[in-house]
Amino acid sequence: MPGPTRSRTPDRLCAEAVDLARDAAAQAAHPQPIGEHLGVVAEGDRLVTHFFGSRDPGYPGWRWGVTVARAARARYVTVDEVALTPGPEALLAPDWVPWSERLRPGDLGPGDLLPAEADDARLEPGVLAEAPGEEPEEEEEPAGGRGAVTDVANKLGLGRRRVLSWVGLQEAADRWEERFGPETPMAQAAPANCASCGFLLPMAGSLRQAFGVCANEYAPADGQVVSLSYGCGAHSEAAEVPKPQRPAPPVIDHLGADPL
Repeated sequence: MPGPTRSRTPDRLCAEAVDLARDAAAQAAHPQPIGEHLGVVAEGDRLVTHFFGSRDPGYPGWRWGVTVARAARARYVTVDEVALTPGPEALLAPDWVPWSERLRPGDLGPGDLLPAEADDARLEPGVLAEAPGEEPEEEEEPAGGRGAVTDVANKLGLGRRRVLSWVGLQEAADRWEERFGPETPMAQAAPANCASCGFLLPMAGSLRQAFGVCANEYAPADGQVVSLSYGCGAHSEAAEVPKPQRPAPPVIDHLGADPL
């Protein structure tokens, strides 16, 4: 059986209660004045909202909404709610965005913490990661057991619970390629690329064949990860250092005499 339907025609008595709604809006807006009556909207059966313009300079485009109602077969209208609501041209704050999505490179300062989510696509379990749902063993490990494996893994640099995934590697490579890659204006004008530069420090891992670290203090990418196809004018083999020229011998005037 279908439920009762609400009429969208404003209740006559509620729609005529403009003075009642105006007094309620004026009390809520005090000491700021209210503007003209902007109209009514039927919220339901015997439930109507009156709108009045707001003259508060801090809320341009906002309006006061006063909802009035009356009981069934009642002749008296009462105020149900008063609220300052935004109008069609009101100045509103932008939609809320989580902090993790607002963060940009360089925003992290001393003392700030940025924990990586458990499902971060840039990371994947490392060699020593526990299996999902596995409880760590508290009993003493035998000689040569898991403790020894952990020590060896730590010495080899494998003792991390999570490592970069393929997604993390690809995103890092794209960033580095954009900043110090072969398409940059500096690389386009360079006499040679970083692959043949003596100041290049090779990287370890899967990105070794594509990137390195610049160690030339005079280069624009000093201390930065650079593509092997990048280059600059500070290349170690860019050009030979010009040798200083010997000054010409002094010219001695043997014919004239200096006045005393």
